[in-house]
Amino acid sequence: MHFFELLKRFIPPYKKDVVLNILFNLLSTVLSLFSFATIIPVLQILFGINERVAQNMSFDAVSTVDEWLSVVKNNMFYWLQMQIDERGAGWVLFLLGLALVVMTFLKVATSYMASYFMIPIRTGVLRDLRRMLYNKVIELPLSYFSEEHKGDIMSRMTSDIGEVEASIMSSLDMMFKDPIMILIYLFTLLFLSWKLTVFVLILLPLSGLLIGKVGKSLKTQSTRGQEQTAEILTQIEETLSGLRIVKAFNAEEKLKERFENLNNSTRRTFNKMNRRYVMAHPMSEFLGTMVIAILLWFGGRLILNEQSSLDAAQFIYYLVIFYSIINPAKDLTKAMYSIRKGAASLERIDKILLTPNNIEDPEHPVEIKSFEKEIEYRDVSFYYTAGIPVLKDINLKIKKGQTVALVGQSGSGKTTLADLLPRFYDVQQGQILIDGHDIREYTKYDLRELMGNVNQEAILFNDTFFNNISFGVQNATQADVERAARIANAHDFIMATPDGYQTSVGDRGCKLSGGQRQRISIARAILKNPPILILDEATSALDTESEKLVQQALESLMKNRTTLVIAHRLSTIKNADLICVVNQGQIVEVGKHDELMALNGYYTKLVQMQH
Repeated sequence: MHFFELLKRFIPPYKKDVVLNILFNLLSTVLSLFSFATIIPVLQILFGINERVAQNMSFDAVSTVDEWLSVVKNNMFYWLQMQIDERGAGWVLFLLGLALVVMTFLKVATSYMASYFMIPIRTGVLRDLRRMLYNKVIELPLSYFSEEHKGDIMSRMTSDIGEVEASIMSSLDMMFKDPIMILIYLFTLLFLSWKLTVFVLILLPLSGLLIGKVGKSLKTQSTRGQEQTAEILTQIEETLSGLRIVKAFNAEEKLKERFENLNNSTRRTFNKMNRRYVMAHPMSEFLGTMVIAILLWFGGRLILNEQSSLDAAQFIYYLVIFYSIINPAKDLTKAMYSIRKGAASLERIDKILLTPNNIEDPEHPVEIKSFEKEIEYRDVSFYYTAGIPVLKDINLKIKKGQTVALVGQSGSGKTTLADLLPRFYDVQQGQILIDGHDIREYTKYDLRELMGNVNQEAILFNDTFFNNISFGVQNATQADVERAARIANAHDFIMATPDGYQTSVGDRGCKLSGGQRQRISIARAILKNPPILILDEATSALDTESEKLVQQALESLMKNRTTLVIAHRLSTIKNADLICVVNQGQIVEVGKHDELMALNGYYTKLVQMQH
């Protein structure tokens, strides 16, 4: 079922290649029948078992296909007899051998062309699958990734796609070629002797049922195997990310033991699965040989008792064709096993591809190119888990050009409040408005073009300084990047590196200090030049000297912008136009620093705790 769904979803762009593949498979199979047919006269010449044909027959009185074939057969044998009489049996055997070589060459050439046109289908479908999966991961909302393991997603994008390639894609050729071969061979067998063929058709389904029973558990075991592979990737990712803590707490042996248990469990699962998988070929070969042995007994009795329309040479031709069915039947069996094995991986991939994106653009969006008036949170409530609110009845107005600070204890909802503005998440109740329009009326692209983010953890990519600063800004020049870096106090340390702006920053900026990473992040926001700025604890993880440099860069960045600041160090937001104190998902105090201190309330307690 999954195989045909795969064809329906991914094959349409490759219709031309599919048609050519089927055409050449058809030609290859027909040519193989003709090459096998040369066996009959060879046997009859060698053993002298044919009766002498009296004369060449005319096609004038032919009215049916049977009569036409009978005339062709008669005339061919008549011509061979004439050649034997004139030049000898050795010359005729040479001609028949040459005919066999030519027919075989044409057969393998058309078979190659069938495979030639299959290759772009296999590689194309895999490319499309990878692209769709990557694009979907990019488009999914952040809420999806808070519920999924990163290692599991990586496993689906790597090992599961690899499994689809190894099992389903590798079976495409067999699925397009083998059924054609089997049908043509069966039709030929029916034409040669319907009695023998009916007998064969009774035996084959019985062996097919036996093979099918073995493969039933493959899909379940394959699913478990891919899940365990995902768990291994998750543990590797967590270990690499937390290696400093692992060593600091002497937890190496604990992690080794946990990994060893998981590794052994995965091995056992794949042992069971692969043992069943490799059973397909020998089992189908054994059952095929059994059927041939029974066929030899049954057909031989019919010929010996003169109850068959076949002579001995034709019966051998019949057996050759039947034996030729066994290989495609074995391949088809193997393909069905592979498809069952890969179906589990395709299901896991579909869990990502078919996940609905609940943050969508409106059908008729309102156009917005600039920020003119104010941002308003109106009766906003939000929760990650139903029934457990993170934000409750938030009401807040931020005028253009204002710097508004959000302060409060960890877990009070400050970051969530900021994340709702660029629609990383959507509010469940209330609305957020920019210039009087609900932000859900704008496209996500237009909305986020108005905003720049500088987070506590500076997210950098394993690329050059230039590409990290110009990330998300099209057609940025060297001068633009340098100007942004100077404003962010980053130019000097960039120029001190071996290749300046073309120096790689390493994985996640590992070659830089925390303050340097943060200044590159600020330079990126400066180059984007957004009217709205979101600063999420941008200096909380820095030492005093780095904080001073970063603070200067932030002040340069915040000039003439509307800024929403999330701050733990209250000393950095004393000059904010408005300070909102958030506690347990609610804004409990609002005002300037001096006004809030005069209230002697929650804000005052926070300031005193920091002092």
